[in-house]
Amino acid sequence: MTEVLLKELTNSDIDWIIAIGDQREIAAGTVLIQEGKAVNSLHILLDGMLTVNAAQSDNNPLTRAFAAIEGIETPSREIARLSSGEVVGEIPFIDTRTATTVKALEKSLVLSIPRQELAAKLQQDVGFASRFYRAIAIMLSDRLQSIINQVGRSNIAQGQPLKDILFVLGKLHDSDIDWMIACGTQHQIAANTVLIHEQGPVDALYILLSGIMSLSVSEDQRNPLARAFAAIENSEVSNREIAKLSKGEIMGETPFIDGRLPSATIKAIEDSIVLSISRQQLAAKLQQDIGFASRFYQVIATLLSNRFQGILSRLGYGRRVYSRGQPLDENIEYEDELDSSVLDRMALAGKRFEWMQERLRVS
Repeated sequence: MTEVLLKELTNSDIDWIIAIGDQREIAAGTVLIQEGKAVNSLHILLDGMLTVNAAQSDNNPLTRAFAAIEGIETPSREIARLSSGEVVGEIPFIDTRTATTVKALEKSLVLSIPRQELAAKLQQDVGFASRFYRAIAIMLSDRLQSIINQVGRSNIAQGQPLKDILFVLGKLHDSDIDWMIACGTQHQIAANTVLIHEQGPVDALYILLSGIMSLSVSEDQRNPLARAFAAIENSEVSNREIAKLSKGEIMGETPFIDGRLPSATIKAIEDSIVLSISRQQLAAKLQQDIGFASRFYQVIATLLSNRFQGILSRLGYGRRVYSRGQPLDENIEYEDELDSSVLDRMALAGKRFEWMQERLRVS
């Protein structure tokens, strides 16, 4: 991962990070980030090894009570090991949740950047913001693929609808949406039509305007190229659904992160409508409009963070999710609980999405 930061950030970006950061050595076993607690810094691992652990959810209040009385730690599972160049603590800059615990596996060297200073830099320097969010998106994409491979594609639970992520539109400007409407083309996608093939070429970015689509990964053990040709030729390929996508979702973003081919298949479950923006047009816009690029990559990083958390939740890890019929516990922050700032963004984004649909109907 070292090459991601060196590739995406400029020398001036790195100079600023060094100047503002606090370099320190941490002993093996040191908890750098605790699940559910505030994150005050972004950490860059310069040397050593970190582990990322997700807690096993337990909605049984009796089990939790006895565990607390006996001082037993919540069972957790290691989901990743991070090496030099990896970034942790990025979630507060793209999302609202800290769903994992990060600790040192061995003596390590980290560079910590205060949250307030970084937030100010991202606000004031759109060029830096664009490069930063792109780097974070690449890392999240790698972690998402890693956990899918780690647990085994056949072991991923049946997908449930992801939470509506319309709030990502709250991060875009009206001018961004105007451009998408002007450059985009609406397409009717019939039920059972494959929009994107795993490991296949992607010619456009898609925004799902209505309908439901399935996000699935192949259980075929053949190499990616053989699977891609089999899928394109409509040969039998066994897929396992890992999520359902609803209106407001963005699809086909992978090539705009680092040029890799998509790691999942997207198929219409019911008749759907998508807004398609050609790859060439979007690539040119990202190159020419640095402000748009910063907002776009922040949206993509947020989307990947949501998908990562969604998979963790379906594997039984991460924060507790409220179950219907259970009493609410004011001392527990549920994974599916939204704070007021997110609700405000969702309200704004919902209005923008309605406005986008209305504009498309009359265009």
